[in-house]
Amino acid sequence: MTEPILELVDVEASYGPFRALFGVSLRVEPGQALAMLGPNGAGKTTIARVASGLVSASSGQVFVNGVDMTSRPTHEFAQAGVAHAPEGRSVFATFTVHENLELSFHRSLGRSGVARGLARAYDLFPLLRNRSRQLAGTLSGGEQRMLSLARVLVEQPRLLIADELSLGLAPIIVDEVYDTLAGIRASGTALLIVEQHVNHALELCDHVALLSHGEISWDGPSEGAADI
Repeated sequence: MTEPILELVDVEASYGPFRALFGVSLRVEPGQALAMLGPNGAGKTTIARVASGLVSASSGQVFVNGVDMTSRPTHEFAQAGVAHAPEGRSVFATFTVHENLELSFHRSLGRSGVARGLARAYDLFPLLRNRSRQLAGTLSGGEQRMLSLARVLVEQPRLLIADELSLGLAPIIVDEVYDTLAGIRASGTALLIVEQHVNHALELCDHVALLSHGEISWDGPSEGAADI
């Protein structure tokens, strides 16, 4: 039986005295796309952070590729093939697009991998090629989101965790970002999508988990989510 890329088992998590997750269990299988849907404050972003090691579970277990990663540091999740594109834009505003990408790829791919990384980034998001000499801080919100995504997608992670990709973006940019995600999934990367834009999430993902007050209230195939 194939091990899931990610498995959370009875996970609870807190921010100080505030308890954010209550006994959450979920699985992301190889090649699967799972959408986490729910209102603000439901716990979606906390699950994303636990799944990438940014927040430690206060109880329960987190497995990546069958290995217990509970309480391990974030860089070990990255080494295991988990990439996290957090909510927001996460770019160096005073660097050009090219410099942002070059710095990221030099760290992750080494000097010899920078050219390969740049070529793939510009293939994934051709618009960035036209903006390569522009300061990242002067890009539109959607262009900055593409830049932050390019920095993690080039490494072709086994699992991409993407948090609120469509937040504040123009519909045409959202379409382009989701087209890119579909291509990434087709190449073998599993997806865990945190999203409030339900239509895009349901089109991309084959499985859905609905969250409410830190608990999963329903999970199942995407086709069934429309009736919930």
